[in-house]
Amino acid sequence: TILVLLVAFVAGIEGILDEFEFHQPIVVCTLIGLVTNHLTEGLLLGGSLQLIALGWANIGAAVAPDVCLASVISSILMIHGLESTIEARFVIAFSIALAIPLSLVGLSLTKVCRNLAIQLVHKMDETKKVSYYQWIGICMQGIRVLIPTIVLLLIPSSMICSILEMIPASIYKGLLIGSGVVCVVGFAIVANVLGSKFTYPFFMIGFGLACMTSLSLISLCFIGGGLVWLYMLLNAKEKSNKTSDDPLGDILNDYE
Repeated sequence: TILVLLVAFVAGIEGILDEFEFHQPIVVCTLIGLVTNHLTEGLLLGGSLQLIALGWANIGAAVAPDVCLASVISSILMIHGLESTIEARFVIAFSIALAIPLSLVGLSLTKVCRNLAIQLVHKMDETKKVSYYQWIGICMQGIRVLIPTIVLLLIPSSMICSILEMIPASIYKGLLIGSGVVCVVGFAIVANVLGSKFTYPFFMIGFGLACMTSLSLISLCFIGGGLVWLYMLLNAKEKSNKTSDDPLGDILNDYE
């Protein structure tokens, strides 16, 4: 329990600092699964959530949905659910479905912490204790994840299992299908941001090769590296052959 709380606290801080990627679902869910002896299930949940959050990022004051709170709470719910009579794949699908609204709840908690941080800035200006109030502001982000984690851990596992067992199997089957489809959202965001007429062929080749189970991860890395190298060579050749309507400008560019 102490290790789970430690992971939740550090991940909450890192969710705003965004420096070491400790708050990513693949890391948080795997660590919680490791300390609770459910490493395989934690890795599966973290991988699925990571695909959903693939294109999420904090840009300036614009904060993405909170993957940290979603990862921690959904992981703990999964650990409780694995003690029930429900199949593990259905429990993981249910945890994935809950992670999306939980990320929006975490975003609301982040806004509350940021509003409180404004008061800390005023105190910082008055007392000149910069580092002291900086640590308070940072720890406040960890507490916003730590408190919901403590509340969930205090709920008896039997109560959560009984609630999960009341849900019909047909709903679990629907969640299982939906959790597999919603992972496309992350790929769609990445394709929308990076997609162009030059990169779309590489997306199609990469997704096609990834479906071939006979290829190992190392071979896929070599193929991807070779395609990137080929693209850079062709792109450099195209730039060297490209001319504009300004002959004088072309001559000056050659001398540069």
